[in-house]
Amino acid sequence: MTTDGPLDLETLALEAAEGALDTVVVAFTDLSGRLLGKRVTARFFLDHVVDRGGRAGEGVEACNYLLTTDVEMNVVPGYRYATWEAGFGDFRATPDLKTLRRIPWLEATALVLCDLSDHDGNTVAVSPRQILKDQLKRAEAAGFSVMMGSELEFFLSPDTYEQVAENGFRAPRTAGWYNLDYHILQTSKDEPIIRRIRNEMLGANLPIEFSKGEAAPGQHEINLRYSDALEMADNHVVFKNGVKEIAHLEGQSATFMAKPFADQPGSSCHIHTSLWSLDGQTPLSPGDAGNGMSGEFRSFVAGLVNHLADVTLLGAPNINSYKRYQPESWAPTATVWALDNRTAGLRLVGTGPGLRIESRIPGADANPYLAFAGVIAAGLAGIEEGLDCGPPYDGNAYAAGAEGDTALTHVPWNLPDATEAFRNSEVAQKALGEDVMFHLAHGADEEWRAFHREVSDWEYRRGYERL
Repeated sequence: MTTDGPLDLETLALEAAEGALDTVVVAFTDLSGRLLGKRVTARFFLDHVVDRGGRAGEGVEACNYLLTTDVEMNVVPGYRYATWEAGFGDFRATPDLKTLRRIPWLEATALVLCDLSDHDGNTVAVSPRQILKDQLKRAEAAGFSVMMGSELEFFLSPDTYEQVAENGFRAPRTAGWYNLDYHILQTSKDEPIIRRIRNEMLGANLPIEFSKGEAAPGQHEINLRYSDALEMADNHVVFKNGVKEIAHLEGQSATFMAKPFADQPGSSCHIHTSLWSLDGQTPLSPGDAGNGMSGEFRSFVAGLVNHLADVTLLGAPNINSYKRYQPESWAPTATVWALDNRTAGLRLVGTGPGLRIESRIPGADANPYLAFAGVIAAGLAGIEEGLDCGPPYDGNAYAAGAEGDTALTHVPWNLPDATEAFRNSEVAQKALGEDVMFHLAHGADEEWRAFHREVSDWEYRRGYERL
């Protein structure tokens, strides 16, 4: 019996009966974009968790505090959604069977992603996947579907996660010692693990296109083919988790921190966006309204130029996220749009049906559901306001985007500024609603407070003797 190809319930049942699959990871993401959930026996999954054989699926239950913790799994007070006073009850995770797939790097294991609902069957509005789905509904109501592709970069280290932790997370070694951007020889040294990642992701029904070296020692990029935005975000979170699991299995480690090394470029999550007909068959982005863009797409791009800075928080959620935004660092500092110009925050690339706008603002640490939702919300605002993006920027956007240049919109340079911009954004308020706005901004406030309570190695080096 084959264990290749797409996985549906009938195939899962056959493979479970023969012992080829015995475990199903039933998962969802927290605010940080990490997979959380339960490992369920294949038999129980088929008999109880999903709709099958005339029986209503029960899903799985999990504590609702999981959408209010920080990255260290600390219970963060002050949220409205789940509190000590309300007792931290359960939500129900219901599998979306379109996401069911084998996980080749884990023995006899499949995975499925879930939507979350409360005891009354209402969707959990602050669930990241639901936040994106709500923005896609707004796009559909406006008459189009959204296609997206996210490019993920990461650093590979020959040190295990345990070794990095034992060393106090100080200066983990990188795989290699020089810039390996597009470098075939240097990436050949990492090819055993990168090849495993490419091929086993394909086995997990993730459409890998290629891998390449990136612009720092040990930095790699592996690209998945674009798809509709929800499918792309689902693929993104499975891919990111899988890279870390495969690295662990290979006795190595991988990090998706936005800026793990102060003297090297950071790791990005470039987001490519195009607009299509509701059936997903006809691209709406190309046209004759100047620079190859249709009038509607020009308005979408204008929305990004004018409003994406206000929702930067959705693609840069951590203290470390903002260390990327340095002049001439390959990370943008201004939200101008330009024709195939990597200094701009928004880069128009492709031709004909492949024409798309690339946001270079989010980092690899972003939760894709939230980052995608921010792009869609900003773009929709441009369409609703009837904006036009004007002519493309020409030149070095780092120079023009210097602090104090009021002609351009700047990417916030720290988490508190980004949180304040988000909290005061009318576009975000209209798109997300008060409950989601409060939830995301509160999480950012707590991230800043947690950081502010700590004393860093930099402070010791700078001040222990000299001050």
